[in-house]
Amino acid sequence: MTNNLRIAQVSFKDEIAGRLEETASGGTRFVYHEQWREPIACCFPEVRREHEWRQGLHPFFQHLGAEGWLREQQARVAHIAEEDDFGLLLRYGADCIGAVGVLPALDDSSIPLINEATNPGRTISGVQRKLLVVRDDAANIYRPAGATGPDPYIAKFNSEALPTLVRNENLSLRWTAAILGADEVTEFRLDRIAELDESALIVTRFDRTVDGRKLRAEDFAQILCKPRGADYGGKYEASYEEVAGVIREHSARPEIDLARFYRRLITFVLVANGDAHLKNFTLLERPEGLRLSPVYDLVNVGTYAGEGYSQKFALSVGGDFLTLDAVSRPVLTAFGERIGLSKAAISGAFRDIKAKVKQAEKLLPKPDDESRDPFGARYTEIVRNGCVRLLED
Repeated sequence: MTNNLRIAQVSFKDEIAGRLEETASGGTRFVYHEQWREPIACCFPEVRREHEWRQGLHPFFQHLGAEGWLREQQARVAHIAEEDDFGLLLRYGADCIGAVGVLPALDDSSIPLINEATNPGRTISGVQRKLLVVRDDAANIYRPAGATGPDPYIAKFNSEALPTLVRNENLSLRWTAAILGADEVTEFRLDRIAELDESALIVTRFDRTVDGRKLRAEDFAQILCKPRGADYGGKYEASYEEVAGVIREHSARPEIDLARFYRRLITFVLVANGDAHLKNFTLLERPEGLRLSPVYDLVNVGTYAGEGYSQKFALSVGGDFLTLDAVSRPVLTAFGERIGLSKAAISGAFRDIKAKVKQAEKLLPKPDDESRDPFGARYTEIVRNGCVRLLED
């Protein structure tokens, strides 16, 4: 290509909406096609036809790419540098989370078809080891998704460093669903992946319909245009007040979604979910417009205290990055008032959650001997302590 500057096609729900191109100054530019009249993202209003980012790949597209284990696998198979965001999307971005895809330009024959890759031609964001999978109903098993066809599930695995990660997220999602309601949490189950013969948490994708259609879904790092950062730290450089601001500006039902967000934040503190960063909040396409998606990527980080995992809340509250233990009821009450909730809505949220906590007690591990199940004992202790600290008068 001219001057070695790369160009990609950008699709939206499998229709070509525009192009993404590198610029001579070292940045990138997204340009809508002349006839396109629908925004593909909150940060790309269609009334403005060109959107330029001065340095590197635009954050919206950065956050479509993989992180961690999957990124390493993709880069190794494709023989390209891990830091080459544009190159990785050209090879694996045809099918991303949400409705936007990135494909090679029609006249670009330099992008080889890679069949050996994990989920070839598809990518998924996030640091945890994970794969896109499909269910083989005839064999009653799950298999890695191929280059084409359905990919309705995400399989999430343990890591060598965290052998309890799958159990942790399964417990945390179950408990949170009992507090907030089943519809507030993504669908999930435990099962095994055939080719890997490994247990995984199988999560149903909310950005795909039952018949496989793509739904618009944007995480808050994309909406706020937060650069990923060399250490993937951009998703932490924000506040929960900014999250509320996004909901207020872009949700089709802002008052309802702000109340939902507030109840989630209380519940996250109770279950010690300290990793609720920008990429763990998403606006999802609904018939009425964009709405707050179900809860996903939920882990009790308190169980990993002393193992190098931060015990701080992922984003700042009231200008401060607080440890989970420092997020008190007065802190959350003041936060609720700042984002525009009434005193009645705030007190009602605490009252309703307290009632649900009593019902959810049966879901917590009850090891009869801590030495036999130290993780279960620690998990239960953390949740109970959080509930006493925040909910007891």
